[in-house]
Amino acid sequence: MFNLIRKDIVLQKQIIMILLPVLLIYLLLDSSSILVGYLFSTIMIMVAFSIDEKSEINILLNSLPYTRKQIVSSKYIGVFIFTFLVVFTIFIGNLIIHKEITPWKDILFIFSLVMVFTALILPFSYKFKSQYLLIASPVLFVIYMVVVTFFIKNLNDKIREFVQALLTSQNSQLYWLIVLSVVAIYVCSWFLSIRIYRKKVF
Repeated sequence: MFNLIRKDIVLQKQIIMILLPVLLIYLLLDSSSILVGYLFSTIMIMVAFSIDEKSEINILLNSLPYTRKQIVSSKYIGVFIFTFLVVFTIFIGNLIIHKEITPWKDILFIFSLVMVFTALILPFSYKFKSQYLLIASPVLFVIYMVVVTFFIKNLNDKIREFVQALLTSQNSQLYWLIVLSVVAIYVCSWFLSIRIYRKKVF
């Protein structure tokens, strides 16, 4: 399974070499570390998944001495590696550019957001195809804009206030609850993806 994870990293080597410097540019512009970390991590994760999504690639992978469980698990483990690369770059970038240490709460928030995103997207992508996300994304965006424009006009402010409240909270039990909830969602998604992929025919 290590070779499957290594494959994802090697195939994305050029993309990583482009994305990480761009990430530093965003840090220079004083962008939100959480938002930047989340976006760049999810981009690398989805690119890694889309590379293996072609039928011929899946046939090749299934002809190798790996179980379908290992193939799926390599993606879920790879999420942590790609997110770590992004978080490490943010940490070093903030240290050099802003002379500050990235708060551990920001790092926890990035990992949590990426894990929830992955938990929702990967089972969907294994069941259907990630290209359907390209159709779903604009539809969801339009729904979001309608909600913000006509129903909850201060939704963006409420989201910012909620995130800020989480980041400034001193309640350790709250953080444990968030971590355990995210891990539970991630593990359930992991098993669901394995079940979906085992039944898939190429």
